[in-house]
Amino acid sequence: MRRLPDVLIEPVVRMALAEDLGRAGDMTAMACIPEDARMKAAFAARKPGVLAGIDCVRLAVLAMDPNASVDLRLRDGDAFEAGAVLAVVEADARAFLSAERTALNLVGRLSGVATLTRTYVEAVAGTKARIADTRKTTPGLRALEKHAVACGGGINHRFGLDDAILIKDNHVAVCGGVAEAVRRAKAFAPHLMKVEVEVDGLDQLGAVLALIDEGAAPDVIMLDNFSLDALRAAVARVAGRIVLEASGGVDLTTVRGIAETGVDVISVGALTHSAPVLDIGLDAF
Repeated sequence: MRRLPDVLIEPVVRMALAEDLGRAGDMTAMACIPEDARMKAAFAARKPGVLAGIDCVRLAVLAMDPNASVDLRLRDGDAFEAGAVLAVVEADARAFLSAERTALNLVGRLSGVATLTRTYVEAVAGTKARIADTRKTTPGLRALEKHAVACGGGINHRFGLDDAILIKDNHVAVCGGVAEAVRRAKAFAPHLMKVEVEVDGLDQLGAVLALIDEGAAPDVIMLDNFSLDALRAAVARVAGRIVLEASGGVDLTTVRGIAETGVDVISVGALTHSAPVLDIGLDAF
């Protein structure tokens, strides 16, 4: 599993530490813990899951104690059972206790995203559909959350507004029609940028497919809130000429049926906006 560079993670970790430390630092640690005390503890899973964000633990601890020993026992993307030790740390006690909550918040949040993603990926196993995320991410955490989706076996949709063109219903309404919106996008897009258009019915799909003869067809068509029958009809009409993405109404009770219609990609906002935090604790010894 690829790692995110520290340069992308460290600003998020430092911001979270600063938020927690406030104006005066960890008053409890300073009041109760001797200045020269050291401690050793393990980050341990309370539930099974898929790991993401383990480098947040390392960077949070080292930000507070640059001389700490941080032994990462698992890597991002690894599956684990309840009770698994994810990392063992030995550090200055005050510093470690000040970093504890930030480290747990981030690794728990990101592992929750990875674990939920893995559940969706396993639900569509044996079909050609791939599970993708969306831009429905926590502000400031998008790069980390999208990395967590990849750790769970999903794929990343566009990261922001600048790396792909995605024409949605409101764009179509202002342009005056789906075909006109696609024509404008194809004329505007640089040669390496893909164009995707959302359609809300088979009539709009027909208008987009008519653009193939003009050489102005999009790279991807998003089928928004289509019924299963409509998805199957769309797959048959497109016949592999354009990548099809299903979106809307996707959860763990519906994703398998959607995948079996033959679509190429299923985008799931819940991967990041509704993933539960995975229960990870810190055990001193």
